[in-house]
Amino acid sequence: MTLPDDITPPGESFNFAAHLLTLNEGRAGKAAFIDDHGTLTYGALSQRVRQLATALQSLGLRREERVLLLMHDGNDWPVSFLGAMYAGLVPVAVNTLLTADDYAYMLEHSRAQAVLVSGALLPTLTSALVKSDHEVKKVIVSKPAAPLHPSEVDFEAFLAAHPAAAKPAPTGPDEPGFWLYSSGSTGRPKGTVHSHGNPYWTAELYGKRVLKLTEDDVCFSAAKLFFAYGLGNALSFPMSVGATTLLMGERPTPDATFKRWTGGIGGLKPTVFYGAPTGFAGMLAHPALPSRVDVAMRLVSSAGEALPAELGERFKAHFGVDIVDGIGSTEMLHIFLSNRPGNVRYGTTGWPVPGYTIALRGDDGGPVPDGEPGDLYIQGPSAAMMYWGNREKTRDTFQGGWTKSGDKYVRNPDGTYTYGGRSDDMLKVSGIYVSPFEVEATLIQHAAVLEAAVIGVNDADGLTKTKAFVVLKAGQSTTEAELKAFVKDKLAPYKYPRQIAFVQDLPKTATGKIQRFKLRELEQAGT
Repeated sequence: MTLPDDITPPGESFNFAAHLLTLNEGRAGKAAFIDDHGTLTYGALSQRVRQLATALQSLGLRREERVLLLMHDGNDWPVSFLGAMYAGLVPVAVNTLLTADDYAYMLEHSRAQAVLVSGALLPTLTSALVKSDHEVKKVIVSKPAAPLHPSEVDFEAFLAAHPAAAKPAPTGPDEPGFWLYSSGSTGRPKGTVHSHGNPYWTAELYGKRVLKLTEDDVCFSAAKLFFAYGLGNALSFPMSVGATTLLMGERPTPDATFKRWTGGIGGLKPTVFYGAPTGFAGMLAHPALPSRVDVAMRLVSSAGEALPAELGERFKAHFGVDIVDGIGSTEMLHIFLSNRPGNVRYGTTGWPVPGYTIALRGDDGGPVPDGEPGDLYIQGPSAAMMYWGNREKTRDTFQGGWTKSGDKYVRNPDGTYTYGGRSDDMLKVSGIYVSPFEVEATLIQHAAVLEAAVIGVNDADGLTKTKAFVVLKAGQSTTEAELKAFVKDKLAPYKYPRQIAFVQDLPKTATGKIQRFKLRELEQAGT
């Protein structure tokens, strides 16, 4: 792992929240965040972050104790996240789309001492607290929708009752800074512990040096702040350069996204948009898709799942701007392998981000040659510290400076990498690896196909064959035979799906990733 020469590592004393506030001391009157309720300037952000730090400490919370952060994207979210870090506490940012059972588990697992919650999510949190044996000292409610219980306090009143902290907690770059829970596609989600230094590295290595964000940018992310991808997109990256971020509490549907693209929040149009392939597919198929003259985007980023070349090419043809596809993970905090603005190779995930080293390993643990699929390992400065309370998974994923991603990749002669699917999703058909993603990417090139997911099923002889689940575009039709012939015409014959099922939708995680394991479960159940 070799870091760029022009980067100064964080010092022995380093508090990430204080670092961002210090960077923007000269921008007090500039908009830092804009949501549907108003504008939060950098000056007001600094004041509120430091007030919240004092307020949380007044509850008797101590250094490194956890605070659950269950909030919709809005101006109170960065105040809550940074305020906790400024105080030396550890915010645990969680998915807003989960159940009370999930939150009960996370409360107990993290031993959170307080909760910062959106008013709209308070009923679900209340149910979680009832289900859990864990008690919290206070529930702080942003924009409450009903009268509060004595154990709850209004966010604004909580801040107003306390002065701004004079200085941040004297944390270091290697101390716990915040948690993110993995998506938990199988089993319980894992509490991924990140340091104060980790978001500094992602902002320096990717936000500044690859995306080349500037203080003139207006950033908008479809991925929410509680995701590792969204946290960099909408907080770490823009604040590291003094840019402005648009925050949207509602789901990133095409209609909601288009409204923001064309100036629906504060009259500002985003110059940088961060999305995911599933979202791009839905937007391109939407009848209200804006024209290129209606938007101001100079840069578009994609992550979460590999971007099919056909989607990127159609987006570029319509808007005149490339989608810069990359791959990151909760464990690495943000993108470590990426295309570059002005140098996009559709169908690949691009080149290693400077500061990160990539290795592909075979089943024997040794390196694989170019053109052969291997398991992806990453070495870089933003790797998580551990999975909380899970030594077995920690040892399996974080291996002597390397992080095992769980993805299969192929290295191409030009140094780019092509995604082959999750390691546990790769199929071996007739003794040859078949990438589900490659077949899916081919299927969606058909004019009638909106989405596709491919899994392996066993035939009567117990041999693995491919089966595709296909969602058609509204008003479109095709046949199984036509799609099979379409794939055969574009890929090696052994890769075509032996079975095709037409479905209304596909099971997905909250990040939009297709949950192939659920399709496998349904197939095994005979449904």
